[in-house]
Amino acid sequence: MYEKILLAIDLNDPEGAARIAVKGAQLAQLAGGALHVVNVLPSMGMSMVGSAFGPEHTKQMVAEAHEALNTWAAGALEGHSVTTHMAQGSIYDQILKTAQTLEVDLILVGANRPELKDYLIGPNSARVTRHAAQDVLVVR
Repeated sequence: MYEKILLAIDLNDPEGAARIAVKGAQLAQLAGGALHVVNVLPSMGMSMVGSAFGPEHTKQMVAEAHEALNTWAAGALEGHSVTTHMAQGSIYDQILKTAQTLEVDLILVGANRPELKDYLIGPNSARVTRHAAQDVLVVR
């Protein structure tokens, strides 16, 4: 069924990440699939902003985020074999690139809970859903 499953999480949304972890663990257990987790750090934005930070700062920021991701995965997906991945750039683009590189069968993404003004899934989840070559499961 699903041999490789990619969980696209946002460490800044612990509740959403936890929901994705639960569903991912259930699917991996049912299908015997391998779990991969990706967290994407947004790019610095305008080059003027990015130039204020040196390359060492960016490396340190990515390393700290990867360490936080490993800590999260060890707790949220305890008992499962998990490979973590960090990316930086456009969130939906990096999720799609990671999925292609890893040749995953399924991508799990989260969606914000809709409010009165917002009955759509988030823009990153929507783009991943539209453009992914793989199956996509949106977890609410």
